[in-house]
Amino acid sequence: MKGLGATGGAGLAYGAMSALGLAPSTAAPARTFQPLAAGDLIGKVKGSHSVVVLGGGPAGLCSAFELQKAGYKVTVLEARTRPGGRVWTARGGSEETDLSGETQKCTFSEGHFYNVGATRIPQSHITLDYCRELGVEIQGFGNQNANTFVNYQSDTSLSGQSVTYRAAKADTFGYMSELLKKATDQGALDQVLSREDKDALSEFLSDFGDLSDDGRYLGSSRRGYDSEPGAGLNFGTEKKPFAMQEVIRSGIGRNFSFDFGYDQAMMMFTPVGGMDRIYYAFQDRIGTDNIVFGAEVTSMKNVSEGVTVEYTAGGSKKSITADYAICTIPPHLVGRLQNNLPGDVLTALKAAKPSSSGKLGIEYSRRWWETEDRIYGGASNTDKDISQIMFPYDHYNSDRGVVVAYYSSGKRQEAFESLTHRQRLAKAIAEGSEIHGEKYTRDISSSFSGSWRRTKYSESAWANWAGSGGSHGGAATPEYEKLLEPVDKIYFAGDHLSNAIAWQHGALTSARDVVTHIHERVAQEA
Repeated sequence: MKGLGATGGAGLAYGAMSALGLAPSTAAPARTFQPLAAGDLIGKVKGSHSVVVLGGGPAGLCSAFELQKAGYKVTVLEARTRPGGRVWTARGGSEETDLSGETQKCTFSEGHFYNVGATRIPQSHITLDYCRELGVEIQGFGNQNANTFVNYQSDTSLSGQSVTYRAAKADTFGYMSELLKKATDQGALDQVLSREDKDALSEFLSDFGDLSDDGRYLGSSRRGYDSEPGAGLNFGTEKKPFAMQEVIRSGIGRNFSFDFGYDQAMMMFTPVGGMDRIYYAFQDRIGTDNIVFGAEVTSMKNVSEGVTVEYTAGGSKKSITADYAICTIPPHLVGRLQNNLPGDVLTALKAAKPSSSGKLGIEYSRRWWETEDRIYGGASNTDKDISQIMFPYDHYNSDRGVVVAYYSSGKRQEAFESLTHRQRLAKAIAEGSEIHGEKYTRDISSSFSGSWRRTKYSESAWANWAGSGGSHGGAATPEYEKLLEPVDKIYFAGDHLSNAIAWQHGALTSARDVVTHIHERVAQEA
């Protein structure tokens, strides 16, 4: 499963073609996903086959899209009035009533938005493959920016001081290189490195830390300038470095490893116009006549004919029976349905613990971050409750833009969850102004916030498996493995059943695994 990104999520599936007798059906190594095709079942399987999909988010819509390729009759039941589930883009006209009963209506200017849910896509994720297949235009996403700030509390003079990433990195890497070079020169590494090794390491450290000829870090143009170099004899004035002890104790480098992560390293991408463009494109391909919006599922049961699902839509109670069901409803909500699932499955579903996360977008009528701070995309980071401030990656040099004033998770998000929108906004502005100054409080046109624990039909940002240590992949608990298997004709899918939890890639690969298993089963039972 650790090869998820490279294999496209085929997992342990043999592939539908194995089941159709076109390849050995014995166990084989994991392979790339084989899309279904219209001719797969012709001449091999009699009659038509139907699947009801519970949930119109990434896993649900991907399942429906792939199953339709082989001619399955698919019906998607989605409680919301839009596609995408937790992939949600707030733009002018968006309206949401949370579980506290507060209703917000977004009034962002035409063409401006922010992604309340997923906002970025790594290059390795199959989400980009679907963008290509569905014709969804993508653009670069600034996951890091040397001009954004870090601002942390400490027992040093740097406490609460906004420092650009470029200055923080130059000083941290510079002093780290100086110390390691001194240790090397003084023989501390003689037991593990030869003279040639030490010479090579010293050469690397001198360059990495921009050290002086005698091996000291004295500052660097990498930190930036107090006055920018210009023409003629205007060489600019370099910013002076902070003291070594201050840099070490302040922890200004605590977030540097973020963009070292496999799924956070640049380049990153995002759809033009909002992440939900992907799911409106899925909707168009699947057909709105195959999706029931406003359908609140109340019951899901295995029956002799397959699976019967009961739901309410338009004020009426309705039901549908299909050969198979794919349940992509958040696992902690499945137990609220009337069901005949076994006790061990219900216990396994409860092991997927809900998590807190949320965002707040502020539309400014002036792009001060560009004109005054020279920030074009990226995020400032802090240990305050707001966690980070994300700057827009579109509409550069225009007259306005939407800044994500916080994107917080866990305990920091809990500080916002019980607040009204006005209270969240006030808190976000107060904390943000401590990082970017008084200009952060001016020229505000509108705002909109979302908290996933208080969002109906989600009540969680993503699942954390009990016993996994909060891992977003690479840890298979017994409960996780239990839900990888179907319960008679009911299958479960979603990012919580992948090694890319909280990523669209995880939901999409989980969907493709389930589609493959159903397709194999149909062929084998023919």
